[in-house]
Amino acid sequence: MGSEGNEFEERVVQINRVSKVVKGGRRFNLSTLVVVGDGRGRVGVGMGKAAEVPEAIRKGVEAAKKNMVSVTLYEHTIPHEIRHSFKTATVMLLPAAPGTGVIAGGGVRAVLEAAGVKDVLTKAIGSNNKVNVVKATFEALQLLRSVEQEARRRDMTPQELRRRMSRRKVGTAPSETQAGVPSGATPATEAEGGDNGTA
Repeated sequence: MGSEGNEFEERVVQINRVSKVVKGGRRFNLSTLVVVGDGRGRVGVGMGKAAEVPEAIRKGVEAAKKNMVSVTLYEHTIPHEIRHSFKTATVMLLPAAPGTGVIAGGGVRAVLEAAGVKDVLTKAIGSNNKVNVVKATFEALQLLRSVEQEARRRDMTPQELRRRMSRRKVGTAPSETQAGVPSGATPATEAEGGDNGTA
């Protein structure tokens, strides 16, 4: 896509081999999950399928670029905490102080960094399916409101909400009871090592 293609960072989150049973036996293809973003608030997620890895990645990149959305960021982080589910996977994203970094596993990290988030705390709950975790993160980012909108929703002033965000300790995740996460929840850094198929 010329100069437009150079604006985006492309990240391959997953490559899977998939098979289809046909009359003559099995036909094998490769399926890819790709995240594309400009690092300035635009991000997309796509999947591609082909017989060869480069072609599968190319199709995934094209699908992700067609699926690009703009997300609301606040300086280096997200405007407010959010919890969102996609199928059996749930992710929780929380604002973090400067210097915290992106505390997240591969799939969640790829989406957040592609969108331009520099500091954030995350938890992944339930399924560790990478496709579902990535899509839960992608949809959660689309649901973010501005600081002003979120402050109105909570009946607070924007200054009060900003002070609350700034009180977060650098690199310290909230306890499960503070975050409303049930016991047994898995940090996002540990939640993506299992099943790679779709739920």
